[in-house]
Amino acid sequence: MSLVIFTCVVGLLIAPHEVSFFNASLSLIAVALGAGAAGTLNMWYESDLDALMERTCLRPIPTGKVTKKQALIFGLLTSVISVLALYFFANLISATLLAITILFYVVVYTIWLKQKTSQNIVIGGAAGAFPPIIGWTIVTGNITLEPILLFLIIFFWTPSHFWALSLYKKEDYKNAKIPMLPITAGIKTTKINIFIYSLILFVVALTPFFFGYSSLVYFICASVLGYYYVYLCYKLFIERNIELEKKIAKKIFFFSILYLFLIFTTILLDNII
Repeated sequence: MSLVIFTCVVGLLIAPHEVSFFNASLSLIAVALGAGAAGTLNMWYESDLDALMERTCLRPIPTGKVTKKQALIFGLLTSVISVLALYFFANLISATLLAITILFYVVVYTIWLKQKTSQNIVIGGAAGAFPPIIGWTIVTGNITLEPILLFLIIFFWTPSHFWALSLYKKEDYKNAKIPMLPITAGIKTTKINIFIYSLILFVVALTPFFFGYSSLVYFICASVLGYYYVYLCYKLFIERNIELEKKIAKKIFFFSILYLFLIFTTILLDNII
């Protein structure tokens, strides 16, 4: 969620127009509330599965700190409030995009895709890629190519990030009967897909430079970060030892978070300095 808000902030700050600090701050709070609402509804729907997984068993509903009914009411109320607040403090297009993001994450990803296909995270990843576009529209009220490129960076980053997690947490997903790629297609196929997506991401992350939205400094930084990310994914691809595979997959997962943060930090600094 921190990355979601941060990428939204970047989209807002690099937009070509200005918005008052008051409206910008309250708009970002509305986006944060919407992201939290989506997460709440996700945990409401998947509470039974969360209880089966080591990674999620300590969430509020499985531990009894919050009831399912409380979570549902809270999630629905905060969803509505966040969208209305963003409409009031920003504009209709931003509010519409936030509503679409919440619905996509909860209905398309959580309810429809997650327990039905191993491509759940590929398609569902679009929900997490909308925030920089929302941030951009808060300021401009329209969508152009630049925020779409930011969307694509997150969209193609998501599969390798979550498939790496599913590799070293494979037993968790197996116990919960969630059809993540390592379970449905095997470890080898998952490693191939992680490597392929890292190559796609490497190219996509450079597109802001090729379209003239960033400088040579960004190109160099994105190239270095992308090269190391591809290296880690290749290292995972050729590894045959199961325990080492898990260690490398875990390293990829955590580095991917740092990677996305640094990419968007570089985009931000490159645009405002």
